[in-house]
Amino acid sequence: MKIMRVDTRAGRAETESTEVLVLTHCEGGVLSKQATVIDKSMGGALRELLQTKEFEGKANELALVHTHGKVPAKRILLVGLGKEKEVTVDQLRQAMGHAVKRVRQVKAGFFTVAVPSVTPQGSSSVEVAQAMAEGAILGSYQFTAYRSDSVSGKEVKGMSLLAGETSAVRSIVEGVRRGVATAEAAVLVRDLCNHPSNVMTPARIASEAKAIAKEQSLTLKILEQKEMEKLGMGALLGVARGSHEPPKFIILEYNGSKKKDERPVVLVGKTITFDTGGISLKPAENMEHMKADMTGGAEVLASIRAAARLKLPLHLISILPVAENMPGGRAMKPGDVVTTLSGKTVEVQNTDAEGRLILADALAYATRYKPAALIDIATLTGACVVALGQFAIGMFGTDTGVKESVRKAGVRAGERVWEMPLWDEYFEQLRSDVADMRNIGGRGGGMITAALFLSKFVGDCPWVHLDIASTDWSERERAYVPKGPSGIGTRLLIQYLIDRTL
Repeated sequence: MKIMRVDTRAGRAETESTEVLVLTHCEGGVLSKQATVIDKSMGGALRELLQTKEFEGKANELALVHTHGKVPAKRILLVGLGKEKEVTVDQLRQAMGHAVKRVRQVKAGFFTVAVPSVTPQGSSSVEVAQAMAEGAILGSYQFTAYRSDSVSGKEVKGMSLLAGETSAVRSIVEGVRRGVATAEAAVLVRDLCNHPSNVMTPARIASEAKAIAKEQSLTLKILEQKEMEKLGMGALLGVARGSHEPPKFIILEYNGSKKKDERPVVLVGKTITFDTGGISLKPAENMEHMKADMTGGAEVLASIRAAARLKLPLHLISILPVAENMPGGRAMKPGDVVTTLSGKTVEVQNTDAEGRLILADALAYATRYKPAALIDIATLTGACVVALGQFAIGMFGTDTGVKESVRKAGVRAGERVWEMPLWDEYFEQLRSDVADMRNIGGRGGGMITAALFLSKFVGDCPWVHLDIASTDWSERERAYVPKGPSGIGTRLLIQYLIDRTL
């Protein structure tokens, strides 16, 4: 998808010549100074909307007014933020997501948004601008690569953020810079996950990594099957056995740190390009969603690109264990035992619990870098969906500081996490009669036993695991989240990286 352009300038809304001028308004509040001047020129049209309660300023409420030449803007779009005391950064993000959809409906190519005079308590102008840029770009997302018919609505090509004071422009420009980079990353993830699995194969993931490495001058290493065999990645290779698509093990490295020998942050993402469940075959219903079982890998790939584009002063490594999980004559079978890179053995009692197997080898490999923080992100368990629904990411970890930093980044990004227990008592469910452990622990606490399984491969590294099985796919379109692959988790990771540099 082509990303809309976002620019920033100082100016007055009443003199702005644009196809659509977006003004925000809080429920129960009075018109802003900018809106009051425009309302006067329009003979009280905006105030009349409030008086008749056609528009009240409720969260995400919209009202479009044609100006008929009374002001330079062709249309005024009022967007509600809800009650002033309840306005959050994510509400601004949602408002822009709804606004850009309305702009597209009226077939406008460009629009201008006056930076709100009412902002969330404690938020900076950088955060406000970042959220607004993210909301607009993500709200305009459409995936049309395989559509032969014309797509309804005109493409929105650009948005301008209008600052009331010249002194505010600098911080708003920085916010937009961050917002564009994070939104571009989420769009990349959505695109990668929307492509069908006959296109987005392990080889194609490797090609995408090569393109990003070349564009951003990143260091790239791709391990092929023979190299994985020499290293002893029995878990990853076991998952890949049933497929004709050879696995890949991708390592991307970015070093923008100003400190010599700084320990890296290492991100690991589950990258199953399609998950049939293997011999433990999934039900046919909704199996097509499994093209997005590579979301975690796409997110760590997009995150390192964003870090490089933002020139963040840190050392970052992204690791993608890539495979396709298929049934076949050579496929791994229930009861098979695999030896992982760490030397630990695993009895595979369910081949559909494959994500934790490929992550076991990837996490063990990641510990070789002695990371300052090790974060894995994965569409790991259906149990996460049952426990948390679609609005929270499941979080586990061994380091209080990293967990708290991830939690705060999630709040800022509007991609919140909820911590679950990582207690050793649950490991009883993973004990095997024939190996060091088995890869499933029964129905009870499925999300917890999966995370506990992973914890056995991270050594003493400060580690956090994020289960995004609950959030990676949306059944309906929301403000800035499309139906289908959502990319949720991407901006959380990038915000975490940004916060480490502040």
